[in-house]
Amino acid sequence: MQDNNDQLAEQPGWLRLDVHPWVFFISAGIIVLFVVLTIFFENRVDNLFTLVQTRVSTYAGWFFVGTMNVILIYVISLLLGRFGDIRLGGEGAKPEFSTLGWFAMLFSAGMGIGLLFYGVAEPMFHYVASPLAEPGTPEAARVAMDLTFLHWGLHPWAIYALVGLSLGFFAFNKGLPLSIRSVFYPLLGERIYGPIGNVIDIMATVATMFGVATSLGLGVQQVNAGLSHLLDFIPQNAVVQLGLIAAITALATWSVVRGLDAGIKRLSQLNVIIAAALMFFVLLLGPSLFILNAFIENIGIYLQHLPSLSTWNETYDDADWQNGWTVFYWGWWIAWSPFVGMFIARVSYGRTIREFVKGVLLVPTLITFMWMTTFGDTALHIEMLGDGGLAKAVQENIPVSLFVMLESLPWSAVTSVIAIVVIVTFFVTSSDSGSLVIDIITAGGNTEPPVIQRVFWAVTEGAVAAALLLGGGLVALQTAAISTGLPFAIILLGMCWSLHLGLVHYKTGQGFELSLQDYEGPEFRTHATRKMPTFGRRQFWMRGR
Repeated sequence: MQDNNDQLAEQPGWLRLDVHPWVFFISAGIIVLFVVLTIFFENRVDNLFTLVQTRVSTYAGWFFVGTMNVILIYVISLLLGRFGDIRLGGEGAKPEFSTLGWFAMLFSAGMGIGLLFYGVAEPMFHYVASPLAEPGTPEAARVAMDLTFLHWGLHPWAIYALVGLSLGFFAFNKGLPLSIRSVFYPLLGERIYGPIGNVIDIMATVATMFGVATSLGLGVQQVNAGLSHLLDFIPQNAVVQLGLIAAITALATWSVVRGLDAGIKRLSQLNVIIAAALMFFVLLLGPSLFILNAFIENIGIYLQHLPSLSTWNETYDDADWQNGWTVFYWGWWIAWSPFVGMFIARVSYGRTIREFVKGVLLVPTLITFMWMTTFGDTALHIEMLGDGGLAKAVQENIPVSLFVMLESLPWSAVTSVIAIVVIVTFFVTSSDSGSLVIDIITAGGNTEPPVIQRVFWAVTEGAVAAALLLGGGLVALQTAAISTGLPFAIILLGMCWSLHLGLVHYKTGQGFELSLQDYEGPEFRTHATRKMPTFGRRQFWMRGR
């Protein structure tokens, strides 16, 4: 075995492959097949996307709502409960990244492009077509921000905290591979190394790919809209969007090849700085007092209405508003959770559970609320008390709504350019961190996968985003998020129970036994012979045979 390891290490980095064959090839096959069918059967696929979105939203909406609430309650219990002092990596573990660098990376991965795409558009949609108030009234404005906070608040970050904490605990404290299957060791034991574990990782890979591709598709639409708005000679069409996908995917590929420290971390810090500059521009140049008043009031309304809004299922309403909004968001966040959760776990070594939950659940939620208030309430102020016109712009062309809002403020040319730069950097950090996470899963938990595999997944993400845009635009993007999020929601509920068992065992000292000897199976083996320099400790990892 050692000879094989030495031979692998001697191969040039760009040639070396290190994959779990079942997970890598089946996941890649499913994704590539989807891209091919979408391109060659565009019209039929478009109709299929519409049908799937309607059916899944109608019949599984209650399940999405229930799952999100169960996970939020469980994560809050971890923050307040007896497991809060457990440190990821053990008592002597030290954080690998500074607190600022940690926040920058998890925030860039956690929300990114969606904040810019929906920051103006969503509040305006709810204002003019409110499901709970008379449209166009002050009450509709309050409801609009309340619904926006629901979709972007504690619930999505609770999902990320659950997955990130589960992966971090079982990898850093139990020595299992940094892979979704590892979380289920208390429930499945050695069976995580067999077909059941393969299915879990395949589901995580596919969900991650389509969740990230959804965001990339939204981002490239908005970049195209911004360029077209600023430069009349640039049209807003599929050809330009495909070109933008190719260019930005190339940047993401460069970043992921550079690695976590040299590429992803620096880009994450850069885009957080630029995004903060854009937000402060809008805060200072826009209705500052209105925004600051609204920030406090919006949080109060959100906390008051959270129990009722988060469990609302339109049972007694003759409407399907939730299908296009809440259910889509819950599916999108769930589809994103393997990617964001693993990425957060990867950079959270040395944090206590209480520190982790505070950092992943509470701090990003407050920052997101400030962002949504700054952009959403500026738009509402313009529509209610200013010149108006934003509601019409949003209904006609969602991606351009941000730039129409910026046009109503001073220095619009400067802020619009900054907005485009922010979208591009979020695009790149989402793509490169997403491809790194997918590569880790399909490499069986190896946190330093070969370069050629990173390139493959970065390019594949761009191809999937392009296929979704060609196959139905926004409807296709929403369908991809919802349909891949549904099966993974079941995985997340099982993850809650498995993590609880693992924490109880760890806290009481009655831990389940992990075998240190080589596990020889027909598909792959695990062993503890490689020291992972990033974590500074011995880890199990898996390699395809």
